[in-house]
Amino acid sequence: MKKFLLNYKSTIILLAGIIIGAIVGLIFKEKATVLSPFGDIFLNLLLVVIVPLIFLNITTTISKMKQPKRLGKIIVSIIAVFVATSIIAVLIGFACTYFIKLVNPEDGEQIKATLEDVEQLENEDDMTITERTVNLVTVNDFSKLLSKDNIVALLIFSILVGIAINMSKEKGEKFRELLVSANEVMINIVKLIMYYAPIGLGCYIAAFVGTFGSSIAIGYLKTFIIYLIVSIAFYIIMYSVYAILAGGKKGLIAFWKNVIPATVTAIGTCSSAACIPVNIESTKKMGVPDDVAETTIPLGTSFHKDGSIIGSVFKIMFLVALFGTSVSTFGEIAGVLGVALLANLLITAVPIGGGTISEMLIITMMGYPVAALPILTIIATIIDMPATVLNVVGDDVSSMMVARIVDGKDWMKS
Repeated sequence: MKKFLLNYKSTIILLAGIIIGAIVGLIFKEKATVLSPFGDIFLNLLLVVIVPLIFLNITTTISKMKQPKRLGKIIVSIIAVFVATSIIAVLIGFACTYFIKLVNPEDGEQIKATLEDVEQLENEDDMTITERTVNLVTVNDFSKLLSKDNIVALLIFSILVGIAINMSKEKGEKFRELLVSANEVMINIVKLIMYYAPIGLGCYIAAFVGTFGSSIAIGYLKTFIIYLIVSIAFYIIMYSVYAILAGGKKGLIAFWKNVIPATVTAIGTCSSAACIPVNIESTKKMGVPDDVAETTIPLGTSFHKDGSIIGSVFKIMFLVALFGTSVSTFGEIAGVLGVALLANLLITAVPIGGGTISEMLIITMMGYPVAALPILTIIATIIDMPATVLNVVGDDVSSMMVARIVDGKDWMKS
């Protein structure tokens, strides 16, 4: 028992903070929002270290790779795993919503009555997909790289710097040593922040439950319950399968032994970006090599989101039921799946509100009125917590599978 408490002490304290926060939110309801600033402090502390942490992790990891073939194999493996698991997620999301009407007719009329004029958001739709892609992967000023809103551009820049250090050989060694030292300092800063985690997460969840616990309409509540059930099943079943595929019985044990801190942080912050530090640490404890973990997790935060993919399918099928449109032919089904996958790439890794552009894409490509945007925003809000958990934990098992591909079946032994 003493050994168990020693191994899981931090996890138990985190869970206790979450549970106490949820109870406070249920008891005091809207009054619990007074604790919101204490939760925001924790979230802000995590978000402020994201940019330097991503840059230092990616750059130092790639700069240490003296074998270009290994770097190439890691990147190719990451892409293969992300594509395969994303397709599985979108198919499961569609299978779980195709035979269920997320909105009943009478409830749909009530929801339609809440539509608001959102003309101020139409300007976001003026940009073409090509222009959005350019803005996603590049910035026109160095200072813009120092923002969590441009994580993809930061990732690309970090990779380039890491490769450039390798190309510089001996002349780049001092710069690499400086970055390695800075990375170690940043990791310890994260450890200091995590001492505040039980209080910060507890306050955050108390405010969240107090705000949304009793204000969800029947249609939205039905959607939330179905999504929650799908998320829990996906979390337990699919991620166990992935862990077994990656490392067999040892992989399964290592996954469940170390995944709780990342899960709890995802529940408390509703931000994939804020979970990067904890997620990298959890993945390393699972036995994933440093270079694989420190490359896969940041990339996964931007490009691999199981929860958001399933959520995009739910948003589309919610509108299908609400407006009575048809999804029966192969072309219509393929359209839903394609839009859900594409929309996933436009969701940012920040708390509630990070999916507005993707929701505009869904509305535009599916031919629904722009005034339906608030409907999708509400859905995104109520499913944000379980979606973030899947987004974060999905990167853990993806890292394990990448390690399996790169280092072979005995990767856990080495």
